[in-house]
Amino acid sequence: MEPIPASANQPPPRTDVDEFSSNAALVDAVRRHGAGWASAELAGIGRLTGSAEFAEHARLANVHPPTLRSLDRNGERADEVDYHPAYHHVLGAAVAHGAHTSSWADPRPGAHAARAAAFMLFAQAEPGHACPVSMTHAAVPAVVGEPAVAREWLPRLLGDVYDPRLVPPAAKPGVLIGMAMTERQGGSDVRANTTRAVDAGDGTARITGAKWFCSAPMSDAFLVLAQEDAGLSCFLVPRVLEDGSRNPLRLVRLKDKLGNRSNASAEVEFEDTLGWRLGEPGRGVRAIIPMVQETRLDCVLGTAAGMRQAAAEAVWHARHRRAFGRILADQPAMAAVLADLALEYEGAVALGMRLAAADDAAWPRPGGDVGVTGGDLRATGGDLGRERAFARIATAVAKYWVCKRGPGHAAEALECLGGNGYTEDFPLALRYREQPVMAIWEGSGNVVALDVLRALAREPETAEALAEELERPRGADPELDAHLERALALMADAAREPEEAQRWARALAETLALALEAVLLVEGAPSCVAEAFIASRLGRERRLGYGCLSDTARTEEILARVM
Repeated sequence: MEPIPASANQPPPRTDVDEFSSNAALVDAVRRHGAGWASAELAGIGRLTGSAEFAEHARLANVHPPTLRSLDRNGERADEVDYHPAYHHVLGAAVAHGAHTSSWADPRPGAHAARAAAFMLFAQAEPGHACPVSMTHAAVPAVVGEPAVAREWLPRLLGDVYDPRLVPPAAKPGVLIGMAMTERQGGSDVRANTTRAVDAGDGTARITGAKWFCSAPMSDAFLVLAQEDAGLSCFLVPRVLEDGSRNPLRLVRLKDKLGNRSNASAEVEFEDTLGWRLGEPGRGVRAIIPMVQETRLDCVLGTAAGMRQAAAEAVWHARHRRAFGRILADQPAMAAVLADLALEYEGAVALGMRLAAADDAAWPRPGGDVGVTGGDLRATGGDLGRERAFARIATAVAKYWVCKRGPGHAAEALECLGGNGYTEDFPLALRYREQPVMAIWEGSGNVVALDVLRALAREPETAEALAEELERPRGADPELDAHLERALALMADAAREPEEAQRWARALAETLALALEAVLLVEGAPSCVAEAFIASRLGRERRLGYGCLSDTARTEEILARVM
């Protein structure tokens, strides 16, 4: 008997592809939001992240997770985390291509949309490194609020060279930022924090306490919340001081996480640790609001990147695999599932890129050299403005819904690969473990849904901006019109009775998110995508499971956009 060839009916690896140019939804969004000038560079990133070599670095970074080195060989405190070289390779490439702060370094029209696309391409290939990349991006609007700190630190944040050494920040071509906000007794309730900060009388403070989660503990500095007499304040805490000595920061242990394995998260302790306050004493929450806005957006973008990987891998498998005498992708039941997975991604990327475009409108244009002057970015945007108001509420809406959809989407895509999908030899097992963190980080479901209510009740301009966005495509589709009526009515009820609305805050966030996604797809996606999305998510025949599309859904056209 002849041996069965090893490749018999097994799809080849999905490598050496241009992850940008083959991604029609992302290409369209980049062009639509004024970042077409970045298409050539994004295609280069797409070829890099889609290469077999980069996929191997991504695999190794997760197979060999970081390890804690508490003590050196002489028993002295080391408090360092060791990473596999593959992790440094991936992170270095992301920084070199501006996935962290390129939109701040060169704030031309479309810069935030271009940066969002680059971030997604790298996050699709390897998600763990995206954590310090995102935090560094998000730290910029927090740092520029304190000009004295910004003069020293902003040029460092805008650097495009990654240097993993623990050396004085002035000696590095670029730095990365981590965060240490939550404590064991409070979690998301940061006002319950007990870490204390004492004014040192020299423009700095000394911080003492413990943090339950410190993200990316080998970063060059951290944003830290600590209590002062005036209340909760925000501080920039360097890892290494300018004289080369270590700022006291004890790494207690690394978290053993479900996913996000390539990235380290630690429990840490501070003892008379130096920090610079950002913003006014007791106004720490206000100081970090711009940072929270940006990291929530990156949660949406990271989830969308995961959806893209999941849908692309599932379609690739189905187009190279035969079952019951036919190519899987040609079989109607499988085609419906694949198309539905693609629709979920289309909605997520349309909403994520729309939010990135809102940043382009709200943050400054060329003329003020942010990297040199450290001017207040928030002041240049005026008093919120229409786009800032829209982003305020729409980011929370998107964070709730898109990130909630991530784990289920990954599970369905994994199932398309059958038993192979459940093994670690294929990338979707990693993706399945990764997606839940996006729904948890920077506010889990209830926290974010309640934040939507808070915006409606306290910031009426956000409701006006969101309603204006939703009203634009009136008359395009009767099912969409009916859903928009429901969404606007719920929004009005929530603004009028926010306490009562807490019981159905999640329903409100879901309804608004689906409305936004549908509106954006009607305005910017092919009709095959918009019509199928509305029928399957908003229509009278909608179902809960993936693959329950109507008979009129043009699955072949939808799938053509995936590959």
